[in-house]
Amino acid sequence: MDTFWRSILWQQFGAAIDMLENALLACPDELWNDRSKRPEFWYVVYHTLFFLDLYLSGSVEGFAPPAPFTMDELDPAGLLPERPYTKAELQIYLAHGRRKCQATIEALTDEKARRRCKFEWVDLSGAELLLYNMRHVQHHAAQLNLILRQTIDSAPRWVAKAKSGE
Repeated sequence: MDTFWRSILWQQFGAAIDMLENALLACPDELWNDRSKRPEFWYVVYHTLFFLDLYLSGSVEGFAPPAPFTMDELDPAGLLPERPYTKAELQIYLAHGRRKCQATIEALTDEKARRRCKFEWVDLSGAELLLYNMRHVQHHAAQLNLILRQTIDSAPRWVAKAKSGE
C-alpha cells in the first residue's frame, strides 16, 4: 500500500481518535461515573478503547490489553468492570491505542490489507477492519458528544484530520 493511502487513512483514523480524546477531556468529573446515566460515560470510553486495541490486533488470539484492563469486555454476560476506570487510566490507554493505530497503518502492506481478520462476530480483510474500527471509534465519539451536549450543553468541535506531530 503506498504512502498516499496510508497517510489519508491515518489522518482520518487519527481524527476519530482525537475526537474521542476531546470528549474524554471535556467530561466533567460529576458526569464521568454518574451511575444514574446509562451508559456511563467512562464505560463508553473504555469500551471504545478496548475494541480499538483489539481490532488493531487483528484477532482475539494472542491479544491482551495493557494493565489494569482485562479481557472481561469479551465476557458474554456483558458485565461492567469491577470499578470505573479513571480519566488518567483511559488517557494512557488512548495514547496506547493512538500509537498502535499509527504503527499499524504505517506498516500496512497490500498483503496485510487483504489478509482475513476473523472474530466470532465479524470476518473482514485487514483494510476493511481498519475502516470498521474507525467507524466504531467515531460512532462512540459522537455518542459521547451527544451525552455532553445533553448534560452540560457543550461538546468538543469536529476534528478534520489527526493532530500534527502525533
